[in-house]
Amino acid sequence: MIDLHCHSNISDGALSPAEVVRLAHANGCTMLSLTDHDHTGGLAAARAEADKLGLRFINGVEISVTWRGRTIHVVGLDFDERCDTLQNLLAQVRQGRLKRLAAIAEKLEKKGITGAYEGSLALAANPEMASRTHIAEFLINGGHVRNKQQAFTKYLGEGKPCAVKHEWATLADCVAAVKAAGGLSVIAHPMRYSLSATAKRNLFEEFKSLGGSGIEVHSGSCSRNDSLNYALLAERYGLSASCGSDFHRQGDFSGGTLGACPPLPDNCRAVWKEFRGTSRGLSADS
Repeated sequence: MIDLHCHSNISDGALSPAEVVRLAHANGCTMLSLTDHDHTGGLAAARAEADKLGLRFINGVEISVTWRGRTIHVVGLDFDERCDTLQNLLAQVRQGRLKRLAAIAEKLEKKGITGAYEGSLALAANPEMASRTHIAEFLINGGHVRNKQQAFTKYLGEGKPCAVKHEWATLADCVAAVKAAGGLSVIAHPMRYSLSATAKRNLFEEFKSLGGSGIEVHSGSCSRNDSLNYALLAERYGLSASCGSDFHRQGDFSGGTLGACPPLPDNCRAVWKEFRGTSRGLSADS
């Protein structure tokens, strides 16, 4: 019952950090990391609630990365959130997010859809973290599309008329920033990237050479077969294994049940064995 990947309304989740912790605890979770996108603003509240409940809490963040023209996500774990190097990188990524949002809104305006930038900011619980998801919600509310999928297939997806190509943090800068904060880097949900066998090998080898620590062998509602395959890849490339629900909100079936990830396959070396223990006095044997 370990969950090292979930989200609150500090980024694109529905619940507050404290509510995320309470729900995870109610679901039987014994170790939790809150990993909001490019933001650590919810860690203090989540940690305080975890302390009340006796739940082991690990600092976390999910960082947006551009690798060879693709967007991938890297989860940072067990770091000192006060580290300037890490916080400066996260601030740069958040600023880039808003610049992309403004560029998308400008393209939508040329299509006769006005107010998308302000509208998407208003829909985000944390305006600093407004994203394409919030623009999609704005389009749905305005009757321009029927659902999120149509928003992306008609306007926002890659190659569509209002898409804006964006460069996030580099993989090297991301791993270096997490390492500077004393943390561990984990490639999030690798089964979602549609990478060829060669691309996977290149990603994992480069990530390991930069000082990356692990990959998620279970994420969201992925299949047991996916978990077994990525457990083998983690073993092959000398990487630790992590797991996370990627929970955002209740009723969202693309994510898993908060706090209820299945056990890692037997051949895995668990990433939490490498935690320094600073987040909740956790020993390597826990």
